[in-house]
Amino acid sequence: MRKERIERASLYTEVTNRIIAELEEGRLPWVQPWDSAACGCSMPQNAGTARIYSGINVMILWAEGIANGYASQRWLTYRQAETAGGNVPRGEKGTVVCYADRFTPKAEAEAARGEDRGARQVAFLKRFVVFNVNQCEGLPEDFTAPMVGPDPVLAIAEADALIAASGAAFNFGGGEAFYSPSHDFVQVPPQAAFREPINWYRTALHELGHWTGHASRLDRDQKGGFGSEAYAKEELVAEMAAAFTCASLGIAPTVRHADYIASWLSVLRGDEKAIFRAASQASKASDYLLTIAGDRQ
Repeated sequence: MRKERIERASLYTEVTNRIIAELEEGRLPWVQPWDSAACGCSMPQNAGTARIYSGINVMILWAEGIANGYASQRWLTYRQAETAGGNVPRGEKGTVVCYADRFTPKAEAEAARGEDRGARQVAFLKRFVVFNVNQCEGLPEDFTAPMVGPDPVLAIAEADALIAASGAAFNFGGGEAFYSPSHDFVQVPPQAAFREPINWYRTALHELGHWTGHASRLDRDQKGGFGSEAYAKEELVAEMAAAFTCASLGIAPTVRHADYIASWLSVLRGDEKAIFRAASQASKASDYLLTIAGDRQ
């Protein structure tokens, strides 16, 4: 158990320190975290199951992909590579990802039954090692075939459809973009106000990320005033939610909400688990939007 606690703490620290270093250099690791010449815009996925990774694992795998110049966002475990008929050559270094969940210890379950109360659950973080398909040999062609992203025109159409399907109240105009929790509406400037039209979608999806946090939806803490820690945390969630949603749609915008870097650094330096929680909430927000769009097609 002690070893597991050390490994868990190490993973929290390692990932948080990596993101802090990026922010200190003025880079936002969730804004186009890939080399478009080598790898198209997409979410990382498991090559064996086609499951899309979520939460902090998206950040980890995006970072590894760009650091090593991989041409694919597909990943798999050593055993999955073997099962598929391939192998991981000696010397290849895997990437650690994690799975967070909760369980009820046997002793706690028995105590709860004896005391006629609900059992308390314990959070745990399990580590896995995955390899990019570019690191493997002998894999079937469907594992290694280039990941073809959606046509840019269709991606925009999908984004328009998602915005419409959300049912969110949108006000168009003015010079600022924001979400009002008290009145539950999104305000965005007209597309003509953006030098690059694609950035209007990133901005609109950022504000829709906030919209998902309303008490009637995912119920996040949105009561923090500008400059507060709670405000910075909510901005971090919306920023990553927009990045995840954009990548899922095949949109790679370049707009950067860099004004919050100092406050994000303060949050991350004070809590090594903050980026894990924010990434988890961002995945839930993105999934909420994408599910609505899928249900209403």
